[in-house]
Amino acid sequence: MAAAKKSKTARGRKQDRARVAGGRDYEVRYEAKKTGKSAPAVKKVGNARKRVEKRLGR
Repeated sequence: MAAAKKSKTARGRKQDRARVAGGRDYEVRYEAKKTGKSAPAVKKVGNARKRVEKRLGR
């Protein structure tokens, strides 16, 4: 019997995009450039993308 093929969902990607990986410099730099703030400011706010965009302005 053949193994069942896993269906691909957007759930993992959606959860991943909801967070800013503080350990990944390129993600922090991207958010800093997008909001016009410094990288330490992005890290200080946290890793929730919505919170970063709301507090630092977008």
